[in-house]
Amino acid sequence: MILQLLSEEFVSIGAFVGILFAFLTTIIATDKLSDLLPKDAGREFAHDGKKSAGKPRGAGIVFVFAFVLAAILFAPMSAENIIYLVLIVISMMTGFLDDASKNPWGEYKKGFLDLCVAALVAVTFLRYNSNVIELAMFNVKFTIHPVIFALLTVVLVWTSVNVTNCSDGVDGLSGTLTIITLMTIYAIDMIKNVAGDFSFLILLFSVCILGYLWYNATPSRLMMGDAGSRAMGIFISIAILKTGSPLLYIPVAIMLILDGGLGLLKVSLIRVFKIYILKNTRTPIHDHVRKVKGWSNTQTVFRFAIIQIVVSVATVYMLL
Repeated sequence: MILQLLSEEFVSIGAFVGILFAFLTTIIATDKLSDLLPKDAGREFAHDGKKSAGKPRGAGIVFVFAFVLAAILFAPMSAENIIYLVLIVISMMTGFLDDASKNPWGEYKKGFLDLCVAALVAVTFLRYNSNVIELAMFNVKFTIHPVIFALLTVVLVWTSVNVTNCSDGVDGLSGTLTIITLMTIYAIDMIKNVAGDFSFLILLFSVCILGYLWYNATPSRLMMGDAGSRAMGIFISIAILKTGSPLLYIPVAIMLILDGGLGLLKVSLIRVFKIYILKNTRTPIHDHVRKVKGWSNTQTVFRFAIIQIVVSVATVYMLL
């Protein structure tokens, strides 16, 4: 809003102020409101899961609302972006209500809500964008039938939400990987000159996550919960859709996919086809490397981040 009121020569200064506002608002609000958040009961199924008992969880509600406030005040607002903000808040709230519930929501209930939000993302995207997909690495474009495009979009959003959620099990891990992924997408936007106003939203969302990570670095003071991880997942999916090259999701989010996605694949194959894979591998992978390989939390975050950065740099270079 504010940027739209400024003359062209002051837009950059307004954006600078907006980014600082988003970060500082998250820092201050998280500090002041953390005691009001629900407390984690610990997770017996996770490696070192009992250590989280008593910590505030659901902090995602703080950095998501800080992001929405910063977006309303500083980002150029279009009808499309307003709808995306609403859907991000809805996804966050479904996670927060689960975080705050004494009886955790069942996976089918959460899965159904994820599908509903994913469908709304698909409808919104097709309303304001084309159904053309670009294979950016090969500079090839082709058109997909809108119905098929919508179905693939639902799969993308659902996958992004759930792999990001499953990766949230180590202090700082999912937030750090999400920031690397989003900064890679931002670089792609700049190279391809796409995404428009949404690119600035990427920066605002990223600095809000950084504000949260201020308190989530090992040893963490609080946790984002499903409120944060689900919001990050849907945001990543929208951001990659706006590039016009949704298949780039695979390299730019490869560590989120491997860490959180292998467990989903493992469980799905067992339930549907009675096929057993990765029998000697704990999932999510961050549990395996800590329990079996002996990595510390810090080593896990750094090494996963290093791998993602290398893949991201290679991806960006291929697009130059």
